[in-house]
Amino acid sequence: MASVIPVFFVGALAVQLAAELHFDPAGLGVIVATYFGGSALASIPAGALVERFGAAFASRLAIVIAGSSMLAVALFARSYWHMLALLLFASLANSIGQLAANTALAQRVPKRRQGLVFGLKQCAVPMSTLLAGAAVPLFALTVGWRWAWGAAGLLALSAWFLVQPSEPVTPAPPRSRAATVPLVVIGVAAMLAAGPCNALSTFLVSSSVDQGIDPAAAGLTLTAGSALCMTSRVFLGWLADRRSSAGGGRPIFLLAGMLAIGSAGMALLSVRGWLPLAAGALLGFGLGWAWPGLMNLAVVQLNPDSPASATAITQMGIYAGAFVGPVVLGTVAAATSYRVAWIVAACSMGLAACGMLLGYRMLRKRGTPEVAIATSGVPR
Repeated sequence: MASVIPVFFVGALAVQLAAELHFDPAGLGVIVATYFGGSALASIPAGALVERFGAAFASRLAIVIAGSSMLAVALFARSYWHMLALLLFASLANSIGQLAANTALAQRVPKRRQGLVFGLKQCAVPMSTLLAGAAVPLFALTVGWRWAWGAAGLLALSAWFLVQPSEPVTPAPPRSRAATVPLVVIGVAAMLAAGPCNALSTFLVSSSVDQGIDPAAAGLTLTAGSALCMTSRVFLGWLADRRSSAGGGRPIFLLAGMLAIGSAGMALLSVRGWLPLAAGALLGFGLGWAWPGLMNLAVVQLNPDSPASATAITQMGIYAGAFVGPVVLGTVAAATSYRVAWIVAACSMGLAACGMLLGYRMLRKRGTPEVAIATSGVPR
């Protein structure tokens, strides 16, 4: 949460920020896109940093970057360009913190519990959204938005004391092309899935109102979907552990099935009426957007010797999708209709499910040592 919360504070406090720093909704979109774009560009170097110096050092570095960037916003942001530069700086914490957490969990948590803890870790995103929303009445509407950023910065820095020492750092073996190419395929699939998911939270309410649905009902549906997403990330991680312990298959197959059902949910959003909207949103959030923890679990189990550099490749796909998805689907909606945009989103998520399976099959076909370990069925 410490490493990802800055971008959610931008969205939650956008009204107060825009009034003082003088930017419009397009400017807000550029700030958010810059954050995820910076995260994508920093992902591969961040993976190398974590592998070289260990999860504890990288975690503390991410905490310092996130906390100091938020304190700098509170104290020094006087223009739109200041905000843009500070959020670009904060994006480094996102990349480093995610990969440090993945590595720490891979090193310290028994394999039979990794699904659950990766699901819990992915709850940092919806929990950050809830904290950012709570900051509006507690700070922004009372003492001012700068106090909200200052309090969040101090809260992020307090996570320093929760970091546990790393396992001894051992050099990771050189990654062969046999392992890298399938990871790139999985990363592209992650991009195709992340784009529609980010567009879901961005455009659900506006597209519902465009269909004539009451704004209150649309907002309630969004809230329910977000809560279901957080619950599903934990439950499905626990379920993956149970399936793995019982010899019931690999996380990648559960992940692909979730994306396929989420694709059907996206398609339902193109149908008029509140019932299709509710069903589509719940399927989209509950399954279509609950997959990142399972993807990290699958990639870590397939690459136990270098979890940071492996998840750096796939995480870059998620950041790229977060950057590109809302822009592309928003453009499609503006040029045609929301109905067409949701159909495009459904197709993208369906392709993502196929891409996940393809990447996994490529790894197995190559017969890399990582896959031999991950598919042996022996608890590690």
